[in-house]
Amino acid sequence: MTDGPAKVRRTLHLRFTAPSADPKQLQAMVQAGKPFYEFFGCKEVRLLQNVDDPARYTQIIEYETDAGIEVNRQQLASDARWQASLQMWRSVVSGAVDVEVYRDTNGVED
Repeated sequence: MTDGPAKVRRTLHLRFTAPSADPKQLQAMVQAGKPFYEFFGCKEVRLLQNVDDPARYTQIIEYETDAGIEVNRQQLASDARWQASLQMWRSVVSGAVDVEVYRDTNGVED
């Protein structure tokens, strides 16, 4: 008997500059998007502000998803809900948003 599809844990980092944004406004956006992130298997969302350059932020999203979905991130990236979330961020961010996906190497197998 199988327990369902294999799962993988990932940590997504979104790095961006928001020179005129109020950190409270950005945190409110993170909280407003939390149900959306949870739909995709999100376990935790955090927003970090760079202490040396307060206009620089990193949003950290830790999630667990089916291995099959992880393999096909391009399909997920084209999802209308994901695109709407990115559009919301682009409205307050100046310049590009750097996106990086990590896996934990601390004894976790994928």
